[in-house]
Amino acid sequence: METAYIPSPLGITKIEGDEHGIRSITVLNDEEELTVVIPEVLEDAVYQLQEYFDGKRETFNLELNPQGTYFQKKVWDGLLQIPYGKRISYLELSKTLGDVKAIRAVAAANGKNPLWIVIPCHRVIGSDGSLTGYAGGLHRKKWLLDHENPVKQQSLF
Repeated sequence: METAYIPSPLGITKIEGDEHGIRSITVLNDEEELTVVIPEVLEDAVYQLQEYFDGKRETFNLELNPQGTYFQKKVWDGLLQIPYGKRISYLELSKTLGDVKAIRAVAAANGKNPLWIVIPCHRVIGSDGSLTGYAGGLHRKKWLLDHENPVKQQSLF
């Protein structure tokens, strides 16, 4: 398993993967020494994340290899269907996955997403539009949603 630590606008990002795909992308709350030489198997992930943060990428084209249960992977696949700049509620996601009663399990699986940003769990909000729960912190969720908002607030001055 290869690992890289790269800077992002939201903190140090840790990327893990191997020849089978990217297993994990997380944002850290602690400082970590940045990786000087990016392992070859992680180069695409680093490049695509940088493009995302630069506002030049809306979708990712990476070989993913997240580790989880069948149900978690089903939820993560559902998250991949949420378009850039869009938001859905946990209830809507549960309905999309075929079981409105599974809302708590869907929310729990959403919270276990190992591929920060690439599997866009930040696009799931409360039914009332509130920014509910986010493993990376609500300030990061707000930043990501603002970053993806197709309608930017313009200044009058």
